[in-house]
Amino acid sequence: MDTTDDGGRTPAGTRRSDTRTRRRAARPRQGASMADVARVAGVSSQTVSRVSNGFPGVTDETRQQVLAAMRELGYRPNSAARALKRGEFRTLGVITFSLSTMGNIRTLEAIATSAAQQGYAVTLLPVAVPTQDEVHGAFSRLGELAVDAVIVIMEIHLLDAATVSLPPGVQVVVADSDAGDRYTVVDTDQVGGARDAVRHLLDLGHDTVWHLAGPEDSFAAQRRANAWHTTLTEAGRRPPPLVRGDWSAESGYRAGLRIAEQWDCTAVFAANDQMALGLLRALHERGRRVPEDISVVGFDDIAESASFLPPLTTIHQDFAEVGRLCVEGVLGKIRRPAQDPTEHGTTLVPTRLVLRDSTAPPPPGGDGHAV
Repeated sequence: MDTTDDGGRTPAGTRRSDTRTRRRAARPRQGASMADVARVAGVSSQTVSRVSNGFPGVTDETRQQVLAAMRELGYRPNSAARALKRGEFRTLGVITFSLSTMGNIRTLEAIATSAAQQGYAVTLLPVAVPTQDEVHGAFSRLGELAVDAVIVIMEIHLLDAATVSLPPGVQVVVADSDAGDRYTVVDTDQVGGARDAVRHLLDLGHDTVWHLAGPEDSFAAQRRANAWHTTLTEAGRRPPPLVRGDWSAESGYRAGLRIAEQWDCTAVFAANDQMALGLLRALHERGRRVPEDISVVGFDDIAESASFLPPLTTIHQDFAEVGRLCVEGVLGKIRRPAQDPTEHGTTLVPTRLVLRDSTAPPPPGGDGHAV
């Protein structure tokens, strides 16, 4: 049945041709160009380019006109074309071998934040198995994804081993590694932080300090454990047997059940806050009060550590500064590639002791029992 009148109108009084015209106008144009945006916005193509690339020198009113025209036309800047013109992709690749540790996650977050502030995006490539083939495969995949340089978050011992090396000719900065003689490295002052933790407990009057260490293959764990041992030895104290975990709260709990049975233990330095959390639970379950019977110091100063019971004394790591220096270092290599192609070395970011309620002088008698 024909529902239109002789004038080609619908019963609502709207011409079909008008409806089709409006529908076409409402749909974004396919393949809109920068010149199209400039024409609609009433500006030059150069102004559209400046807005598209985030350059200064455009008034806010003009910028809003251009952005409105982009939305109307469905225009999206051609990042690939811009990259070819500039000779850069404005993207940094990040290779990491673990996203399960708080330190790596916070370092990655800091890198992404710092990169964004510099106008760069971040492409993440987790590597499940840290082997030479996996490392080279990661670099190949990042090459296909078009990145300007790479930051490697490598917590484990790998770059200092003969089995793995990074491809030559790639601008690289490494976070959390022991490869400063071969690459540019940014890291927390692991030794200084661990030393401050142990000295704090000794200064409170504890005869010695037990250590809940991280996994054996971790560079950071080794540095903290070595500093614990050295600090005790230099103070003329006998280091107790080292107890090891895997960074998780569960491993801290299991280790804590063993430590709780050591009645001469009055102080523990845990290599990270998550293991310290598990340790606190184990000590509580075994009736060992913190800090009245045993003092506990962590490492990291995660946001939740102030809400532990009791609030945790810990070593603060400045992850934001580590991320900033990683980005600053790799961008420096991009912008000045010929300045010093052999420049390596390690930049250490200082730590600081954060005092809360989990540490106190040892109990009378020093055997873990209150008198």
